[in-house]
Amino acid sequence: MDIDVLNKEGSRVSGVSIDDAVFGGEVKEHLFYEVVKMQLANRRRGNASTKTRGQVSGGGIKPWKQKGTGRARSGSTRSPIWRHGGTVFGPHPRDYSYSVPKKVRREALKSALRLRVKDGTMSVLDSFDLEEAKTKKALAVLKALKLDSALIVTADANKNLELAVRNLKDFKVIRAAGINVFDVLKYKGLLLTKEALEKIEATIK
Repeated sequence: MDIDVLNKEGSRVSGVSIDDAVFGGEVKEHLFYEVVKMQLANRRRGNASTKTRGQVSGGGIKPWKQKGTGRARSGSTRSPIWRHGGTVFGPHPRDYSYSVPKKVRREALKSALRLRVKDGTMSVLDSFDLEEAKTKKALAVLKALKLDSALIVTADANKNLELAVRNLKDFKVIRAAGINVFDVLKYKGLLLTKEALEKIEATIK
């Protein structure tokens, strides 16, 4: 399968053959749910916390003697049934992360890439180097490519581009090593540099 390689003005400069083992074949949409759910679970902080009666400050002294007062016996003012007392069975910091098989993750990523190819929303750019980190210059290139929302994938670190795009809510720059199902599906388009395309094919295969 061949796809056009564009320059920053949006004109075709050459073509590139993409690997059918990665970009061709069936789109297995049922895998998207499994992998995206895992990714979102792994991002959860899980830092909600409450204090038990033993962790609440104070309450070390018995409020009143055991017998003879006519009141119910009590050993601490930090009992869960008292105001300012501890919490019973409250949340504590926990890890929500889990993993799905590596083959499932890889197949889901392939399916996401295939979906972009079939939709015609994947573009390949010969290079996206900017002389300076200016959002205006990055936007000019994206408008020339007729993109209003896209995940931009570079082969390696591209500091100027990353700084130029970070304030644009409809665009995101990631490196080829970090490409994932959630980000590919989140944005309307997928823009790869030619080097990033080669790197992704080599990694996924």
